[in-house]
Amino acid sequence: MKLIPKPVERAFLAGFRPFVDLLIRAGVRPNTITTVGTLLVLASAWEYGAGRLRMGGLLLLVSGIVDTLDGAVARAAAQVTKFGAFYDSTLDRVGDGATFMGIAVYLLTTRDEVAWRNPAIMVCMVAIISSLIVSYARARAEGLGLECKVGIAQRAERIVGLGIPSLLVGAGPRALVLEAIVAALALASVITVVQRFVYVHRITGGA
Repeated sequence: MKLIPKPVERAFLAGFRPFVDLLIRAGVRPNTITTVGTLLVLASAWEYGAGRLRMGGLLLLVSGIVDTLDGAVARAAAQVTKFGAFYDSTLDRVGDGATFMGIAVYLLTTRDEVAWRNPAIMVCMVAIISSLIVSYARARAEGLGLECKVGIAQRAERIVGLGIPSLLVGAGPRALVLEAIVAALALASVITVVQRFVYVHRITGGA
């Protein structure tokens, strides 16, 4: 089970199909879109670190939209390549780490009153590691010829779950809203890692 249902994903992709067609007509390559998406998420991480959380949330959401377009363009234009898949997956991991690093920098350096500052920074570290393991577990399973997309929190859930609240309320009083979101995403990522371990163990018969 995923936090974002499949029908919602399909409706989202259908809504952006005109943009996909426009990019194809303009000759924009999927790897170029991937690069732009990564630059946006790095800019988002910078904004988080600088304490401009609403702008960070906005850029994060835009980067998520761009991230869906590269694969859609590649499939629609028959430009799917092994290097493109590698490039996209690798830069996604850069984005995952950068986002939570930016939040950790904000919590560490802000002069605003912050509740649970040190524990929250440690939770950011857990979020970084767990989000990377979520992706690695899928990649390693696929390297063994297994499809492994199970889990409640994949990249889309992390982007939406962090981006929308940041855009709407920023950090919240004493940064409690931001801390709660990061803790929830870290927990969801840990659960997803466990789900993928259990799934791969089950389909391989524990061998």
